[in-house]
Amino acid sequence: MIFGIGTDIAKVSRFYRWVKNPEMIARFFNAAEIVDCGSDFSERRLQSLSEHYAARFAAKEAFSKALGTGFVGLELSDFGISKNASGKPCFVFGEKTEKVISDIVGSKFSVHVSISHEKEYATAFVVIES
Repeated sequence: MIFGIGTDIAKVSRFYRWVKNPEMIARFFNAAEIVDCGSDFSERRLQSLSEHYAARFAAKEAFSKALGTGFVGLELSDFGISKNASGKPCFVFGEKTEKVISDIVGSKFSVHVSISHEKEYATAFVVIES
């Protein structure tokens, strides 16, 4: 049964300054999502990293909407997007987020996510099943 759906869109250029700030990245993203960019902030690399983070942030927003809580009770670095063996995006949840979901949805749940990005925007769609 579908518990909730959520969608979000993020402007990629908003993430240009985030990419250059490791503290900001660590605050909003988990280890599975963080890309080591070193000191390469060429225009092309900055765009690519910004699209990466914008899509993942949109997925977090969409997830919080599907859950129905917004970010209340969630730590953004405790959950995020990874890829399964075939390359499909999927959520990974830390203990705290897992408990929040279980308390709201029940212990048996599935979370489906689709992400996409273009030069200017990134979007995500999430479905939570219980």
